[in-house]
Amino acid sequence: MNKLHRFSGELSRITLPTSLPYPHNYHPHPIAKQAAEELQTYLTHTTDFLHDFGLLPGQSGAGKMFGVLVVLDTAGELGYLTAFSGKLDNSYHQQHFVPPVYDSFDPKGPYKQLERQIEQLSDQLEACHKAPEYLEAKSVYTALKNKYEPQYQAEVQKIKERRLNRKKTGTINNQQNINEEFYLKEYATYIEQQTANSRKTTELWEQKITQLERLRGKTSAKAQNALFASYAFYNQAKEVKTLIDLFDHQHQSIPAGAGECCAPKLFQYAHIHGLHPIAMAEFWWGAPLSSTVRIHQNYYPACTGKCKPILAHMLQGLPVASNPLVAFQKVVDTVEILFEDDYLLAVNKPHDVLSVTGKEITENTIETWAKKRYPNATGPLLVHRLDMATSGVLLIAKSKAVHKALQEQFIKKTVQKRYLAVLSKKIEENSGQINLPLRVDLDDRPKQLVCPEHGKHALTRWEKISETANTTRVYFYPVTGRTHQLRVHAAHQLGLGAPIVGDDLYGIRDQRLHLHAERLTLIHPVEKHTFIIEAKAPF
Repeated sequence: MNKLHRFSGELSRITLPTSLPYPHNYHPHPIAKQAAEELQTYLTHTTDFLHDFGLLPGQSGAGKMFGVLVVLDTAGELGYLTAFSGKLDNSYHQQHFVPPVYDSFDPKGPYKQLERQIEQLSDQLEACHKAPEYLEAKSVYTALKNKYEPQYQAEVQKIKERRLNRKKTGTINNQQNINEEFYLKEYATYIEQQTANSRKTTELWEQKITQLERLRGKTSAKAQNALFASYAFYNQAKEVKTLIDLFDHQHQSIPAGAGECCAPKLFQYAHIHGLHPIAMAEFWWGAPLSSTVRIHQNYYPACTGKCKPILAHMLQGLPVASNPLVAFQKVVDTVEILFEDDYLLAVNKPHDVLSVTGKEITENTIETWAKKRYPNATGPLLVHRLDMATSGVLLIAKSKAVHKALQEQFIKKTVQKRYLAVLSKKIEENSGQINLPLRVDLDDRPKQLVCPEHGKHALTRWEKISETANTTRVYFYPVTGRTHQLRVHAAHQLGLGAPIVGDDLYGIRDQRLHLHAERLTLIHPVEKHTFIIEAKAPF
């Protein structure tokens, strides 16, 4: 077992955890941080591999996710395992790190063997497409068609015109119609004879090409299934499930790269070698990607799209903490009402409370509070939403008609919104705007990506209020209302490059996210006057 590393730092003051953290939402335990820091020291000085992380002068690459898993060996001694996501230096294997769950580069593996068959079929297809006999026959056939087809259509048109003229003059001649039909059939037969040889040769080649394409498609599907079946994940009881077992791919596609993240590699090695996992951590090492918000040396949870189904199996039998969002959710019994009349109300939503019910949290939301308080209200109640971590002004309609009228103002962008945020670094500019299109990260919901190709238009205006040595206080004026828009626009390198303080998704966790919906300016849906609703920021 040459992948188990012993700690070099002092551990006597660290109390070991009694359970693993919930992998998709956690703050690293000190013992996991110690292992991560030792791995970071290795990454800083190693010459074991060459990889462009974009950290050194002249480098233009991007970073990579690394992970550590603190374990107890069979003798009860502490150590830790290390892993990287995907490939490193174009290889799945590196001396310092655990191996992959499955190496798709293995030349003896079923995937690679089928891949070679696909390559052979592709070579045969290319040879067919370039075959002189096929190209010559296709060229002759195309030339003859281009020659005779217009002539034939011209004759058809002439006959149509003659028949129309006879009909107009009342000189319909059935025998003449029969003769013209016979003439067209003879003409078509003549064309068929002239093109027969080149057409038959062309069709034979194209049939062969079609057969090869179908065979390649079937082999490709077989190779993908073989790949999915080769990723076999263990849990502590040595029970094995493949990607096909873990993802219902009849109804849910298996994400590309599933099984190649750090966490599955780490737990796989631990389970196979009888090591007992007690703490984990994953961190980003290197320059950020162009699409996602990634900060050098920052800790991140395991992704949801690829890892959640896998880890649900791999962590069975281990003591795992509950999702803190569910375990420690706030009880919503009273909510500050900022404004209320017969038609609507505005409340000051607390931070870390959902606006509407979700998959895991179905109670203690503003929506459930509103339904209890206004049982006779019609319509969907909440006019818009705030992120769970965001506090501030939230509108509730008491009728379907009022809800529709208010939503129209949001859709038409006539509602003026002002948020207050504290950024995690100083910003030199005093004001500006950020225009970065956003879409959901399919592999790590609910996070968002900057995506010029498929993202939705997202525009934010901002201005500086004040600053300290390490923070900047700003107003955000979102023109659009995309999910996590302000958080991504603040954190992304093409935005302000300064995550909001306490942002556990795009920055560094703190006691709370320092983002507050401070003011809404809108037109009353019934009384038609402009009014302003404000809630002072609690930070």
